[in-house]
Amino acid sequence: MRVLVVGAGTMGRWLGEVVDATVAFADADPAAADRAAAAVDDAETAPLNAGDATGARDATDTTDATDEAEDRAFDVVCIAVPMTAAPDAVAEHASRATEAVVDVAGEMAGPVSSMREHAPDLERMSLHPLFAPENAPGSIAAVHDERGPVTDALRESLAANGNDVFDTTVDEHDTAMESVQAGTHAAILAWQLATDDVRAEFHTPLSRELADLAAHVTSQEPRVYADIAERYATGRHALAAAATRLADADRDAFLDAFAAATEHAHDDTTERTGRPHDDSTDHR
Repeated sequence: MRVLVVGAGTMGRWLGEVVDATVAFADADPAAADRAAAAVDDAETAPLNAGDATGARDATDTTDATDEAEDRAFDVVCIAVPMTAAPDAVAEHASRATEAVVDVAGEMAGPVSSMREHAPDLERMSLHPLFAPENAPGSIAAVHDERGPVTDALRESLAANGNDVFDTTVDEHDTAMESVQAGTHAAILAWQLATDDVRAEFHTPLSRELADLAAHVTSQEPRVYADIAERYATGRHALAAAATRLADADRDAFLDAFAAATEHAHDDTTERTGRPHDDSTDHR
């Protein structure tokens, strides 16, 4: 299987390393594609545009035209660009695939809609690795918009590398990201903005965890977080409303809010968080 990965950033390189296929990288920055290809066994680079020449050839010489066209086609095209650019990237590169189009953009509505328009006769799958590559393996949300043997083989290669690939829908995924990404990121950043620096000795277990999370988030690429905040604005708006509720609450209203949060946190906790609630420790 030949896979073209469009986008040679961290997620594109991660995908190239874990799929059981011969991989080629294409990127707007050719140097990035070269670095990705050098980092992945037996990988190569490909022109970003399917019509770009791979080498000088006399325009009147058509002897190798068919071979060259075949060289530029891939069984799978995988889009690994920022979520804001993914639908356009699908539109531009879907024609280079003969069997399937896949994305790992992290937002599903836009890429899946674009795949349906530009790859109606191919297998289509949207993936969202719910981790940074340095934390792999982990959970991967998957939408099989048009399932088949090629996308199943890709999914199996991800699972073989220790990842938990689970099925979802476009709507379920994108709604979940309002909370687990946009709301979570906003909560961490808001905590950092709202608190004063204190000596390390003053930290409680909870505040230390939040400080560590804030340090991690703010060491990442801001554009990625801004893209998520913009796409899933409902999540951060919900967080702001909840913060305002607490900020404006008197004692009784605070206790009411605490009770509501307690009920929400403990309902189906094992299913929602993957672990049961532990009342044995006070983490204040």
